[in-house]
Amino acid sequence: VQLQASGGGLVQPGGSLRLSCAASGFSFSSRAINWYRQDPGKEREWVAEIMPAGETHFAGSVKGRFIASRDNAKSRVYLQMDSLKPEDTAVYYCNVLISRDYWGQGTQVTVSS
Repeated sequence: VQLQASGGGLVQPGGSLRLSCAASGFSFSSRAINWYRQDPGKEREWVAEIMPAGETHFAGSVKGRFIASRDNAKSRVYLQMDSLKPEDTAVYYCNVLISRDYWGQGTQVTVSS
């Protein structure tokens, strides 16, 4: 199982970023994929979940600002992040649970003026 997040960067408050997670090594279309984030010194925080058929769930802190989507043909999930705030600064990870948690390499998102 491999997961690789990408698309992070530096953005000003109010800006947008689109993260991507490429997955391989498992039956992607049958698994829910999660996004988490972690700021240094803080616990890892769940951000969003996208179910196999596309239903999404979001943490209250990002609801209305983030949109998750997936392309099962490409084994990819996406996290569109709009109206970014400084408190969204973190390393973002994608995750899948298959008997245990698998984590991809994260991507750094920094929201700062």
